[in-house]
Amino acid sequence: MTQHSRISKAPAETLRERGSSYRAAASRRSPGRTQDIDRHVGARVRERRIMLGLTQQQLADLIGVTYQQAHKYERGINRISAGRLYEIGQVLSVPVGYFFDGLETQDTRAISPRERMCLELARNFAQIRNERHQEALSQLARVLATD
Repeated sequence: MTQHSRISKAPAETLRERGSSYRAAASRRSPGRTQDIDRHVGARVRERRIMLGLTQQQLADLIGVTYQQAHKYERGINRISAGRLYEIGQVLSVPVGYFFDGLETQDTRAISPRERMCLELARNFAQIRNERHQEALSQLARVLATD
């Protein structure tokens, strides 16, 4: 082997070593906590989307991604970049911090049937076009709540 071939191999070997040490360091990081945060942020995106009465397809169109990508964001399967999260906040009319609210105090848990029903009620209420019907429903809820 000539000296020239030894010199040209050294950088490639160094890059391979760096790559393997980088992968080893990445595997030592706690992926569980990161995934929990991604799921929390996604759940907050979904919650706000439902409150506004938007479908996943409508949200996807507004932020310029596919339906599948929006679905993955909401499930926490794909991480949302800072720029995309800012854009989602703009579309959903909330500050970026909204998506992290409750993160410190809340463990990741499934939405209870009651919470799901409340979200569905908010979505359905937002879809009522007639303002008088919305007001009537609101009054009905107040009366039922006092019983």
